[in-house]
Amino acid sequence: MGDYQLGVIGAGNMAQAVLRGVLHGNFLPHGAIIASDPVFERRQNMTRNVGVTCVKENLIPAACQRVLLAVKPQVMPAVLQEIAPEVRRDATVISIAAGITTAFIDSQLKGRGHIVRVMPNTPMLVGSGVSAIAAGPRATREELQWTEKLLAASGQTCVVEERLMDAVTALSGSGPAYFFYLIEAMIAAALEEGMPPDVARMLAVQTCAGAARLLQETRESPEVLRARVTSPGGTTQRAIETLEAGAVKAKLIEAVRAAAARSRELGG
Repeated sequence: MGDYQLGVIGAGNMAQAVLRGVLHGNFLPHGAIIASDPVFERRQNMTRNVGVTCVKENLIPAACQRVLLAVKPQVMPAVLQEIAPEVRRDATVISIAAGITTAFIDSQLKGRGHIVRVMPNTPMLVGSGVSAIAAGPRATREELQWTEKLLAASGQTCVVEERLMDAVTALSGSGPAYFFYLIEAMIAAALEEGMPPDVARMLAVQTCAGAARLLQETRESPEVLRARVTSPGGTTQRAIETLEAGAVKAKLIEAVRAAAARSRELGG
């Protein structure tokens, strides 16, 4: 489609996060990208925040050699039916919709395109995301490598089998919400102890950020690092005993598995 190398269908936060990384990393120039969205406010935000052209008609980006599907799972069937006639048979079609299988996309596009499925997460907005990539029908090694480069400017990437994508969605796609939920609780507890809100937030956020960095850089297991903080009979042990009494770990495991089950439901 003209000089456009990438067509993006959808102008929400994840689409903007991907494109910011792409542009910041000089992987593609602004003029090589065309986006679309039916909602005027999202089109306006895409143009203002990211600096790429954003149109109302999905058929324009759908005709590009590479197409990024960045729409909600619930509207994906309608979008695929709409764009199917315009998608090139040799196009690279990349989906970031939770739960939607490459087989479903392939069936709706009637065999057009080489399908790649991706599950990113919202820390991409600050260049610290992680994206899992799975090959679908007709996707080549070169197309997987291109997709990895597309996402690498916004964080880390890995290639997995598609059968693992529901678990990926539950772990890393939904994972930031679990983390924010924990920090909410930590701040709430600090407030109940009389701590000023700004101090509580700073301490909670920096503690979690520092702990994550320590875990990443030392490559120790979380069990080992937790044990080093937990002195016998100390404050941390009392806290851990309280969490264990409430079966918090079991509930977290149950929650992640429930998210994976929901991802499978979204895929039909």
